[in-house]
Amino acid sequence: MNKVLFFVILWAVCLSVPAQAQKFGYVDTEFVFSKMPEYQKALGEIDKFTDKWSKDIQDKYVEIEKLQRAYQAEEILLTEDMKRERQRVMSEKEREAREYNNRVFGYEGLLFQKKKELMKAPMELVNRAIEKVSVQKKLDFMFDKASDFVMLYTNPRHDYTDYVMEELGLDGASKGTPGTNPANKAITNPK
Repeated sequence: MNKVLFFVILWAVCLSVPAQAQKFGYVDTEFVFSKMPEYQKALGEIDKFTDKWSKDIQDKYVEIEKLQRAYQAEEILLTEDMKRERQRVMSEKEREAREYNNRVFGYEGLLFQKKKELMKAPMELVNRAIEKVSVQKKLDFMFDKASDFVMLYTNPRHDYTDYVMEELGLDGASKGTPGTNPANKAITNPK
């Protein structure tokens, strides 16, 4: 009898508590960033650093190439000790160039660190805007359409990109998808 009463009470409680669906949405951060002047400025700075470091590396290899041509031109006139010394110098220069290349463009190198530093401010702006929109719209989850997380289908009514753009003070009118979230539009022509 106690088991039956327990299940009846449990069933009544389950029916009396309204089911609460979790609300979610998504944002196309790639589109948002493309419209942000701060992001564009950061990309320009990154390009400047990349160009400078690439030129530095290229200059190192040009110097090595000059040493190799000079060595080849004078090789028959050099003693064995002189040849070994020149080869050692060229090898050392090549090693320095490779190490510099790795230090700049390698895993978590200078370029990675510079990108992280320069992208921090735009990322924080977007994250704050996403958080504010999520709280305002009472969303439980917000996904990034531009991330590695694969979204095979997205219903435009869950697209909150325009709200984030509005929060950032950006114009989202040129986006190739519907301009505003249709879920929040008033129905003007009911059938």
